[in-house]
Amino acid sequence: MIKRIVIVLLALAVLLGGIFGIKAYQFRQMQAQFAQPMPPTVVAAAEAREEQWQPRLPAAGSLVALNGTEVTTEIGGIVSAIQFESGQAVKAGTALLQLASTVDKAALEGARAERRLAEVQLERAMDLIKRKAISKSDYDAAKASFDAAEARVSERAAELAQKTIRAPFDGLLGIRRVNLGEYLSPGTKIVGLQALDPIYVDYALPERHLRDLAVGQAIEVRIAAYPEKLFTGSIQAVESGVDRRTRSVGLRATLSNSDGLLRPGMFAEVATVLPRVDTVVTVPHTAISINTYGNFAYVIEKAEGDKLIAKRRQVETGRVQGGRIVVSQGLKAGEQVVRAGLVKLRDGMPVTIDNSVELNDGEVSQE
Repeated sequence: MIKRIVIVLLALAVLLGGIFGIKAYQFRQMQAQFAQPMPPTVVAAAEAREEQWQPRLPAAGSLVALNGTEVTTEIGGIVSAIQFESGQAVKAGTALLQLASTVDKAALEGARAERRLAEVQLERAMDLIKRKAISKSDYDAAKASFDAAEARVSERAAELAQKTIRAPFDGLLGIRRVNLGEYLSPGTKIVGLQALDPIYVDYALPERHLRDLAVGQAIEVRIAAYPEKLFTGSIQAVESGVDRRTRSVGLRATLSNSDGLLRPGMFAEVATVLPRVDTVVTVPHTAISINTYGNFAYVIEKAEGDKLIAKRRQVETGRVQGGRIVVSQGLKAGEQVVRAGLVKLRDGMPVTIDNSVELNDGEVSQE
C-alpha cells in the first residue's frame, strides 16, 4: 500500500515538474519577445509653417432676391390666355396672362363715344360763348361734361389694362399656378417672380465685431449645392441697430449671379474678410486629433541615434482655410507633425516617415 502511494506521489511530482518547466519556458520566450525593440510605425509627416493669413469672420446666412414677388391679379376675371412658361426669364412689362376683356373693351368704346359727343358740344359752346349767344354757366356745364367724359375714358382704359397681367420687373418666373379658363379672384397668385442678378445674402455677426465691419468689405460665400465653388461679394449695408435679443448686428451683402446658380432661400456659409493680415502657425487639418483633454498633435522628435518617435502634444487651434488649420499654442514653425497614419499611433511610439504613400485615416482622429 505504501509502495503504491509513493509511486503516485512520484508521478504527480514528475507531472507538476513538467508543467512548471513548460510555463517557465513560455515565460522566458515572452520576456525575450517584449525585450525586442518595437517596429516603427509608417507615417506621413508635414511641417508646421508660418504663414500670412487674412482673418475671416464666419457666419450663417440666407440668400435673398434683389426683387421678389408673387404675381397676382388686381381684379377678378376668367383666364383667356396664358403668355408665359414656367421657369421663363422675362423683362419688365412682359405680358404674362390675359383675362377676358370683351365687356371692358365695349365699355371703353362707349366712353370714347361719349367723349367725342362731349367734345363736339364743348366746341359749339366755345363758339357760342365768343358770340355771347350763351351764358357763362352754359359753357361751364359743357366743359364739365367733357372733362367727365375724358375721366370715364381714362377709367375704362385703366380697367382694361388691368385685364393684362404684366411682369413688374426683370426676373425669372417660377411655376405656373393657374389654368386656362379658370376664374381668378382679386389677389390670386399666378406665378412667382425673382430678380436673381445680383442677389443678396443676409447674415449677422456678434456686436463685438461691429468696429471691424464696413460697407464695401469683401465676403466669401459657400453653398452646399456647389461645394467646390467659392462665391465672392461685398457688404452693401450694415444694420443701423443691434438686435437686443441676440446682441448681433445684421448685414446684407451683394453677390454676382450672372450664371444663375444661386437662388433665394439657399443656406449660405459666409466669411467676412477683415482688412488686416495676421502671422500664424499652420499645419494640415488632418494632423489634429481629439481626446478628452482637447486637441492634440503627434510631433516627430529624435530619439537615440537616428531613431524617430511620435510625442503627443496638446495644442490650441483656430480657423481652417484651404486644408490647413491655425495652431495658436503648442507648436512652433519648423516642427514636424504626423499628418497621416495616426490610427494605431500612441505616445512615444517609434515611427518612420514615408510621404510617398497616402495613408487613409479619415480627416480627424479621436481618442
